[in-house]
Amino acid sequence: MDIDKDQVTEEFQNASKKIVQLQEEMAKVVVGQSRMVQTIVRGLLTGGHVLLEGLPGLAKSLTISTLAGVVDLDYKRVQFTPDLLPSDLIGTMIFNPKTAEFAVKKGPIFTNIVLADEINRAPAKVQSALLECMAEKQVTIGETSYKLDEPFLVLATQNPIEQEGTYPLPEAQLDRFMFKYVVEYPSLENEKKILEQVSTGQSHQVQPVLTQSEILKIRGLINSVFLEESLKDYILKIVFASRNPTEYGLPELAPLIRVGASPRATINLAKAARAEAVLNGRSFVMADDIKKIAMDVIRHRLLLSFEAEAENTNADEIVSQILNKMEIT
Repeated sequence: MDIDKDQVTEEFQNASKKIVQLQEEMAKVVVGQSRMVQTIVRGLLTGGHVLLEGLPGLAKSLTISTLAGVVDLDYKRVQFTPDLLPSDLIGTMIFNPKTAEFAVKKGPIFTNIVLADEINRAPAKVQSALLECMAEKQVTIGETSYKLDEPFLVLATQNPIEQEGTYPLPEAQLDRFMFKYVVEYPSLENEKKILEQVSTGQSHQVQPVLTQSEILKIRGLINSVFLEESLKDYILKIVFASRNPTEYGLPELAPLIRVGASPRATINLAKAARAEAVLNGRSFVMADDIKKIAMDVIRHRLLLSFEAEAENTNADEIVSQILNKMEIT
């Protein structure tokens, strides 16, 4: 039995080393955004789509393209615009006059990693087509559905302040993103490193670190991570407190929340916590793993009331209050 435990421990430690190596390789190009890197790596390893929200110039697209360089996977970038059509994303049927038949021309969504740049600029029909890809991991062209390759991951970016020519993402689509990470400015020290890197004209070439089979193997490890009953209950309390705050000792939040987090938040909290454990070389989840990822999993799943908007209360403040209040029993 001890041999089996040693083998399991070694597997998790080896997976952790590979993930650290991947993040270090990305850090050669992406300076001062380690938390953003960690978030998209968690998404890659769990199969969870990631939405990055931040001002222009904060290396969102650069981070995603760098990830594509350090994994041995197919990668496509789609610039979302108001005139984008569903066929531009998923493909269409093309008539062949020689054979007098229609043939399928597949779009850029047929890949492993797709960068949906400025995702909130595309109209509803495009978002609807993308939702099927994210939810079902399949594409329907004409009357035929086509399965997307594994792994399949949507990494999307959006600008929080520029509203002209944008469309708010539907709640159903937001709920399909496992994480929403809010990108912040780099520190003074890191911005100086960026300045020096740009002024010297150095361009770092990254090398592939993880193969497709290794990624799928790590996903299997993540699913096997032990999550004890008290931590399952802790996750449930966090999610249910967002739906019925009064019942969980937070009556002051009741007027601020219109709709709480969905059951998908519960599932994703558990999966993301397991991924965080593997990142740290462990085969079991700790409470700190849940606390670390809870904000990114829940913030985009809350619908706030008009009262919250009037008081300038945002989702992050509400999630923070819930995390501060909930205890493990």
